[in-house]
Amino acid sequence: MKKYITAFAMTQSMFCSIPFPLHSWDEKSRPYMLLFLPVVGLEIGAIWMLCNFLLTQFNVPLLIYALIMCVIPFIATGFIHLDGFMDVTDAIGSYRELEKRREILKDSHVGSFAVVGCVILFIAMFAFFGSASQSANDIVLLFIPLISRTGSALAVTNLKPMSTSQYAHSNATPRWHNILLIMYAAAAAAITYVFAQKYALCLAVQTAVYAVSLRKCYKTLQGMNGDISGYCITVSEAAAVAVWALL
Repeated sequence: MKKYITAFAMTQSMFCSIPFPLHSWDEKSRPYMLLFLPVVGLEIGAIWMLCNFLLTQFNVPLLIYALIMCVIPFIATGFIHLDGFMDVTDAIGSYRELEKRREILKDSHVGSFAVVGCVILFIAMFAFFGSASQSANDIVLLFIPLISRTGSALAVTNLKPMSTSQYAHSNATPRWHNILLIMYAAAAAAITYVFAQKYALCLAVQTAVYAVSLRKCYKTLQGMNGDISGYCITVSEAAAVAVWALL
């Protein structure tokens, strides 16, 4: 039990900027971290949904509402997944040979493709929230971050990591974690369908976009790592918000 508590604290500290009282790190607990990634996503979703409720209740001006809702998921994660999005955008956008793409992926400098991609992402998210109806069922916001992080946990667990990935030399993750991760996603989809009917389509589209993004990145970069995870989380969540705004 202790190794799972430590793994949760490690996940919370690494992938979320919400203050957490327990600070500990144990390399032996690393294989169990990904089991708690969707839990962190649920926390972020709860903040997202609560902010949406408060902003609409207080009739905050539309542009301010859209700005706040746009930046919440990035601030709540300390921009860690956005960093991955920018790195992968630079690497794939270069259209160079594999070794050069991987070199760009690990480069700490920001390239033009990353800047353009980030600007487009924020404009799109701002437009989606600015276009959403105030009557839109916001329960889906609770589960969007959970679905994306479930996808990442499954991808990192089951796909071949790059040699430079932090997961390359970690101990094997227990296979029963896959079953529990799938149960997370299934429960989220079922609850959304029961309480929000048509808005369950947001999670379906998000899953599809995540899968397509993951396939492209994995094929182009010949391996899995945390940056690809961040890229797929960011792109799939934007797709889910787009569907939420259009329904």
